[in-house]
Amino acid sequence: MDAKLKWNRKYKDRLLIKESPTPNERLLTLSASLNGGNALDLACGLGGNSLFLARHGYRVEALDISDIAIDYLQEQTEKQRLSIYPRLADLTDHESLKLLENSFDLVVVTYYLDRSLFPLIKSILNDNGFFFMETFYHSPQNKQTVSDSYKLRPNELLTEFGDFHILYFEENEEEGRQTIFCRK
Repeated sequence: MDAKLKWNRKYKDRLLIKESPTPNERLLTLSASLNGGNALDLACGLGGNSLFLARHGYRVEALDISDIAIDYLQEQTEKQRLSIYPRLADLTDHESLKLLENSFDLVVVTYYLDRSLFPLIKSILNDNGFFFMETFYHSPQNKQTVSDSYKLRPNELLTEFGDFHILYFEENEEEGRQTIFCRK
């Protein structure tokens, strides 16, 4: 199935049941370190993280492949008068992203994995910029229905971002998720 169609269907279903977008729980917990600036929310979905960050002083660029999600987030942005700039983007096409080096104080990615984005993330973060990511990982205790190609290997984020200052790292085997919060 086409990725855009798949995500449009998923977000349309969430909106039909009036499911409000919420920020990632660990991002909420770790947010005391965040002081505003320019943020990028990759694979933003309905914008739970974007809305939270904008309310806490960030100017947020929010990218997703789903036009349903982007349209919803645009409506919320206008209604709440927030500094969010939703944009339709296929994150697998790096050329179309048009992101400048050293542009962001914070990059957030939750439950989306494209390893080819890691070098891009490193290049677009400002010096001392923050990176937060949480997604699925291979856990022997958790049998996620997510394809193995979309799961991190144990300690993968630690290895990939080992040259950053790690502020928080967790592998939750029961939930099958890996989380990192670090500073460039």
